[in-house]
Parts: sequence; C-alpha cells; structure tokens
Amino acid sequence: MPLDHYISQVHLKRFYSPKLGKLMYAIRKSDLKEFTPNSNSVCRIEDGSTNAYLREDRIIEEFLKSIEPKYDKSLGKLETGNIDQECIYTIAGFVAFVGACSPAWMRINSAQLKYILNDTAEILDDKGLLPAPPTDLGGAKLTELLNTNKISISVDSKYPQAIGISQIFYYTSFFGNSIWEIFHNEIIDSPFFTSDYPVAIEMTKDPRILNKIIPLSPNLAIRIMPDPNFVREKPDFTFSRFAYRNRFPKRKEVMKINKLIVQCAESLVFYKDHHDWIYKFVAKNSKFRIEPYTTKIKTKNGTLMIFTPRIGEIGTASKY
Repeated sequence: MPLDHYISQVHLKRFYSPKLGKLMYAIRKSDLKEFTPNSNSVCRIEDGSTNAYLREDRIIEEFLKSIEPKYDKSLGKLETGNIDQECIYTIAGFVAFVGACSPAWMRINSAQLKYILNDTAEILDDKGLLPAPPTDLGGAKLTELLNTNKISISVDSKYPQAIGISQIFYYTSFFGNSIWEIFHNEIIDSPFFTSDYPVAIEMTKDPRILNKIIPLSPNLAIRIMPDPNFVREKPDFTFSRFAYRNRFPKRKEVMKINKLIVQCAESLVFYKDHHDWIYKFVAKNSKFRIEPYTTKIKTKNGTLMIFTPRIGEIGTASKY
C-alpha cells in the first residue's frame, strides 16, 4: 500500500534548515518532543489518498499532478509579483487539497456529520419512527441511550474526505476568486512556521467568514479573505474576481500569524531555523486546535444546526 502525503513534500521541503541539510526542526504538540524529520517521514498515511466512496478511488492523486510540480515556481511568482492564472490555480489548489485530505479536516467534518446523525436519530425517535432497541439495552429509547453514552453513532472519516475531494475544483475556484494578502516576512529571527494542517483560520467581523492564513515558505504566507457573496456555480479558473495586495509585516504581526499556525496545527509544528524563543512559544499555544462548534436552534419544522470551526482548547468542542 502506498504511503500518501496529506501535506505535499514540495511544501515541507521549503522549511528545510540550512544547518540540518535535508531536514527541518519539528515539535509535537502533545508532548512537546523536538525532532528533526525530513519531508518524506511525516504527514503521511498508508493509502491516505485512496477513497472507496469515490468512483475513481485515487482521483486526488491526478489532481495533485497539476499542483505539486508547479509549487516552487508559483512561490517565485508570488515573491516577484508576476502572478498569473497558473500561480493562482496552484496555490489555491494546494489549499483546497490540504482542506480535503488532511486528518484535521476529516476529524472536524466527521464530528459535524455525527451531530447531524444524532439529531436526526432523536427526531425519528421522538416521532416513533424507529424500532424498539434490543431488550438487553434495558428497553430505553434511542435518545436516552445516546444521551447516556450507552451507544454512539460513528462516522467513517473517509466519507467527509470523499466529500472534500468531490468538491476540490469548487474550493480551488473559491479560494482563487478571493482577495489575497501576500506577506513577505523580512524578520530574520522570526520565520513563518508550518504544520501538519497549514491552513490556519482567523475570525473576522462577519461571523459567516473565516479568513485562511497559509504559510508557503519561511518568508512567505498568504491570507485568503473569502467573498461571502461567492455563489456555488461552475468553477471560474480565469479567476476573474482575484485581487491581491502585498504586505511587509512587522514583528508583532508575524508573531500573531505564527500563533495561529501553531494553534491550528493538528499535531506537528515545523520550522526552518532554531531560536531560543520557539520552544516556549509552541508550548504556550500547544493546547489549542481547530474544534467544531455547533449551535442548535429549534424551529417549527425541526432544528437548524449551525456549524462553526473555531480555535479552542483541545476537547472543548460542543458535544452531544
């Protein structure tokens, strides 16, 4: 079985340290262990790109053939301001791929599907549309069994991955038709980090919109500011609504971006240069990750469920 990388090696290699050769520095958030891996040894899962829910179970690998070979060249275009259609497609496609295939995405969206299934089960149970549970479960109704954790509904994480892969072209178009801020980091002792989920989220004044911050190299990152009026339609790969501006952030803003990158990392944080402040910085932000929060609003016709990913302490997401 192939070992598939859910974070492209072309991305991780940009964070290799000159002092280590073809290695980079890394910290595991769970126990703060430091190590120095290469790009091939991390962010990979056996048969991770294979998905039996899809008609072509490895179709995402075909998509990556149009993205990964152009990654380095596209970063050069961002750095020099020679941004063209190919560059936008490559970077937007990379972001869409991370969102579709990473364990973080699969965990978050599995939880959301579980909330929907739990709520549906409760509605059907309340209306008497479900058969009685087995007598060895005490004759309790399904809702009671769910609420007391005597039984639980599980979701195959490959299913939300399949949804993400099936929408890969839509999200590539969506991200590519947004406004980008391109951060050129000139703070030598504060390079950008990356992680095993390098798509950090950022709250905005509009509760419908979460900005995405993506480190592309130690000195380059982008903030994608989605258009709330973007309509699901045929993908626009001319990127007619794309716009960008260059930013040269001060140290305070670089640190803010790195804080989001660490907090949104699923398990691992990677970086190019070793500095004394990094370990404490990662340790301070290691107890956070992206958690799925759910708001349930009762209506005359049922329940309105609003799903919102947020940065929170690990394990604090809303649960049934």
